[in-house]
Amino acid sequence: MTHAAVCVFCGAREGHDPSYLAAAEETGRMLAGNGWELVYGAGDVGLMGAVARAAQAAGGRTLGVIPAHLVGREGGKRDLTRYVVTETMHERKKVMFMNSHAIVVLPGGAGSLDELFEVLTWRQLGLHEKPIFLLNTESYWMPFIQLVEHVIARGFADASLRHMIREVDDPQALGTALRAALP
Repeated sequence: MTHAAVCVFCGAREGHDPSYLAAAEETGRMLAGNGWELVYGAGDVGLMGAVARAAQAAGGRTLGVIPAHLVGREGGKRDLTRYVVTETMHERKKVMFMNSHAIVVLPGGAGSLDELFEVLTWRQLGLHEKPIFLLNTESYWMPFIQLVEHVIARGFADASLRHMIREVDDPQALGTALRAALP
């Protein structure tokens, strides 16, 4: 049994397509089934809550990190293996990042985009080499991938930026990719 940890950034909402929720639940089960700790935003709402509840139900370890001002709004899930309350959003991201070996981004909104851009920027600057995966459920991330390609084509980033993110279509493919990438 490995002790690797996977940071999952995802929405505090479920989205309109039920496949997002199903993929989040399957991701939680897959992480637990591989013995990987789920590191996530500690919310009990949206895809966040779904991935955590599924990981817990499958016997997985969980680390939730939430800033104090979101405990009420996101229903801070206190029944996790480890639960950390931070002062700021930035501190939340840093604690999540520092306690994980890989980053996975499921569908989400502005917060998930912020988290994705921050870890991608850190990778581009050479501050880490952790793998970054996009769970591209129902092609959710295609506009983002096209934006990254546009930025590269217009000369605002090196072509290597595109290779710093990998999209996978489903939780099974994500599991395979994580097994190849994790220590």
